Amino acid sequence: MTNLIRIFAITVVMSSITAADDLRLYIGTYTRGDSVSEGIYSTTFDATSGKLSEPTLAVEADNPSFLAVHPSRKFLYACIETGDFEGNPTGAVSAFRVDPNSGKLSLINQQPSGGGAPCHCNVDSTGRFLLVANYMGGNAAVFPINSDGSLAERSCLINHVGSGPDKGRQEAPHAHSINLSTDNRFAYVADLGIDRVMIYRFDSQDGLLVPSAADSVAVKPGTGPRHFSIHPSGRFAYTNNELTCEVTAFGRDVTSGELNVIQTISTLPADFNGRKSTAECLVHPSGKFLYVSNRGHDSIAVYTIDPETGKLATVEITSTGGAEPRNFFITNDGKWLIAENQNSDSIVVFQVDQTRGSIRQTPSQITVGKPVCIRAIQ
Repeated sequence: MTNLIRIFAITVVMSSITAADDLRLYIGTYTRGDSVSEGIYSTTFDATSGKLSEPTLAVEADNPSFLAVHPSRKFLYACIETGDFEGNPTGAVSAFRVDPNSGKLSLINQQPSGGGAPCHCNVDSTGRFLLVANYMGGNAAVFPINSDGSLAERSCLINHVGSGPDKGRQEAPHAHSINLSTDNRFAYVADLGIDRVMIYRFDSQDGLLVPSAADSVAVKPGTGPRHFSIHPSGRFAYTNNELTCEVTAFGRDVTSGELNVIQTISTLPADFNGRKSTAECLVHPSGKFLYVSNRGHDSIAVYTIDPETGKLATVEITSTGGAEPRNFFITNDGKWLIAENQNSDSIVVFQVDQTRGSIRQTPSQITVGKPVCIRAIQ
């Protein structure tokens, strides 16, 4: 009997170790049009084997594209990327409670986002505010988060002004992402419509965005900055330019938040003549590499980052194993990259070479309708 107890105890310990190695991933999707998706999905990722579990529907929702996880891991927020919320020409943001055992989500409340097609969001490091970029509104909004995870009425809304040379895509401002510096002092909004990354001081007491002394930085006209990623050192930052398939590197002043362009480099092979459109850019947790996804070419471009200058050098441009890659996720240990392919309804796991930064597709992949964003509770 004693031996059986020992065996049982060992089994329990081993099971808990395995569970600790798993990450719970949430997947934002498009549910409209020809999509078979019904909302936000959940899967677990085994960080030892690199395998994804079969996805399950965490909650039904209408076009819950980009997601953000609260620092407490108790709540999750979603951009409801529509232009018709409650009879008004606006999108919405939704607050969900996370069931820590099942991974299911339950709706807490919703707020109008302040503009059409909200497409990106982030929770600040204090967990007190949700910051949102509205694409069709061309603005940035801030929502206080109550202690129960619910969203209060917005505390701030800043409208951008201007346009760009591409009359089809840049007829007006189109805020496409909003990111905070690691010290929570600055918010950066990449605006595709005006070819600028707007720079705001973030007031984490009152939930306000205030233009900084250097209130923006311009990229090349007609390039369309989309997403934005800050280097772990805080000294550099990067934006992928959607309209020209380029990535721009910035030097960053950690005191003032100011950005200065230091380089712009292509994300595509020199001989590619197809559709050009980037989606996401992310700095590797080590700070050694940068990754940018290409739609049209259906690939991820990999770069090394010079630790002294922040400049990029191309390593490779690798297929994502599907069509129309969007956002992707890199584990905190930097060993795995998980890419979404919107138009082939697939999520594919890649192993990251820790020396070169190159990525290698693994056999692990799952099917989710029109996936566009992955966020983890880890």
